[in-house]
Amino acid sequence: MSKRKIMFHSATIHIVKQTTFDTNSAANVKKKKVPPILKFSTDSSSITTNLSNTSTMVRYAATPSNPAKSASARGSYLRVSFKNTRETAQAINGWKLTRAQQYLDQVLDHQRAIPFRRFNHSIGRTGQGKEFGVTKARWPAKSVNFIKDLLRNAQANAEAKGLDTEKLTISHIQVNQAPKQRRRTYRAHGRINAYQSSPSHIELTLTEEDDVVEKATDKKVVRLNARQRGRLASQRRLTASA
Repeated sequence: MSKRKIMFHSATIHIVKQTTFDTNSAANVKKKKVPPILKFSTDSSSITTNLSNTSTMVRYAATPSNPAKSASARGSYLRVSFKNTRETAQAINGWKLTRAQQYLDQVLDHQRAIPFRRFNHSIGRTGQGKEFGVTKARWPAKSVNFIKDLLRNAQANAEAKGLDTEKLTISHIQVNQAPKQRRRTYRAHGRINAYQSSPSHIELTLTEEDDVVEKATDKKVVRLNARQRGRLASQRRLTASA
């Protein structure tokens, strides 16, 4: 028998030894126990789950001093320009809700403009910026619509709390940059450049103003010493003689 045949037979025996095993033995069969994700009760309307409660409260950059008289709203990863939205938010910061909503409607009609104070490079000038003491202003319709929607959402939250919507003011509004979304644009000579968008995170808080209490009149009697009385009398004589 040649050497090549011996190697062939030994390899054949080796393969047979690997493939012959008892498939019915419990040691060779591994049963996976997968815990059920959902556990249904007899009532079809009630469903209990064994997953851990991973819901967490949303954190805001600013906490209102009186949460009972405040309502908040926020939007994350919004596909709207960060720079335009930041300028729009700062324009209405601290305003009353009704005044801010009216102003944003006027911006959409090009009756008033949004002042650009920080991100104003290569921004055209307009006479409508004189209202805010600036010359550069624009009408960012997409940013205005996003902020109007958030104001409407916060207003609904305030109404659910039983707050007076006529007394609501924008006590906090903030715009943060979201992760950029990457695309590509094709240039001359077979080149490719980045073409990114700048999404935004927007959050705002409406607070109900307290009733203004007038300051009590001060009835404190001012007492003058002898030198002050003499100086006051001399001033009166000078004014009388003049």
